[in-house]
Amino acid sequence: MPSYNPFTITQPTEIHFGQGIIQSLPAVIKQIGGSKPLIVIDPGLEQAGLDKGILKHLKSDKISYKVYNKVDPEPGLKLADQGAKIALKGGCDCVVGIGGGSAMDIAKAIAILMTNGGKAEDYIGLGKINKPGVPKIMVPTSAGTGAEATFTAVFINEKTGSKGGMNGDPLYPEAAILDPELTHSLPPHVTATTGIDALTHALESYTSIQAHPISEMYSTSAISLISQNIRTAYADGRNMEARSNMLLASLMAGKGLAMAGVGLVHAMAYPLGGMFGIPHGLANAVLLPYVTEYNVIGNLQKHAHIAEMLDLDIKGLSLRDAAGMSAAGLHDLNHDLGIPASLVDLGISEDRIPEMADIALTVARPVENNPRQPSRDEVIAIYEYAMEGEGPF
Repeated sequence: MPSYNPFTITQPTEIHFGQGIIQSLPAVIKQIGGSKPLIVIDPGLEQAGLDKGILKHLKSDKISYKVYNKVDPEPGLKLADQGAKIALKGGCDCVVGIGGGSAMDIAKAIAILMTNGGKAEDYIGLGKINKPGVPKIMVPTSAGTGAEATFTAVFINEKTGSKGGMNGDPLYPEAAILDPELTHSLPPHVTATTGIDALTHALESYTSIQAHPISEMYSTSAISLISQNIRTAYADGRNMEARSNMLLASLMAGKGLAMAGVGLVHAMAYPLGGMFGIPHGLANAVLLPYVTEYNVIGNLQKHAHIAEMLDLDIKGLSLRDAAGMSAAGLHDLNHDLGIPASLVDLGISEDRIPEMADIALTVARPVENNPRQPSRDEVIAIYEYAMEGEGPF
């Protein structure tokens, strides 16, 4: 029987999933003890008119609310500080985050600041949150971050340009409402990058040295669902079966992430966001095949299994060759989804690579979780091969 590291599981979030289930938002607000929510919403959703279809349920139930739409793709800490002030001044007693990972991260941070005080920068790190926040509900409108099921909120520090996260059990949402119909209008490129973001969470939590049987159950289910559905969701966003499966996969990947953590892809993606403003999902997507190629020898069995879950034919191959197919499959998937093949395509300057490597190696937890421990020279080499669009690992 295989041996595993000791593990602890925390799953406090009540999940509501299904087409049309957004209509339950008023009931869920009341269930968590709320009466006047602060609605943190991506301004792009307002421009698309999606907010009206969501907020009408609050209006029909005569629930008063305030809206905060200061959401950026790579949010700064001040956005959480400003939102908390508005929520407290407006007498709000709960927070609802509607949108992608940025909106949900800001919403989670606001909920913490409303009871703990101070500024968002005071809570960057692990174990710095002393009190529970006000109750919070997450409503994802893309299938990517899984933030509705995690204890992390990630921000850019405007003072330093660095990217870091609040981490702690009080950040777990009390409830999440996942309605596939809310993802119906996602454009193909967003479907692609958010979907590969979810796949990155699933792959990295599966190969993490902190993985265990329960986390692996979520991670592998997510990998399989994404492999089977992301191309369809990208090609035809009207396909609600594919949309539903992608949203479910994103949730599962988020749960795997919360239990086992992520790895080197995330550490190396942080400087792309902090230094160049590259959206998190896109940064992960471009780096994923290259880091996977580097990681293969860290766990041949799991990478061979990943190749199988990506629907690749590994029959008759050696374990090493089968494992290596995982990176090839990810390159092919990115190509099918129109994701750039190299960092050059993102406008990254090659002379910044040493600085990027130094920053990546400070993102300690993901680096420690990685199945292969990288040196500075190896991180630089991965960036260089991602810059060129090829790799030797």
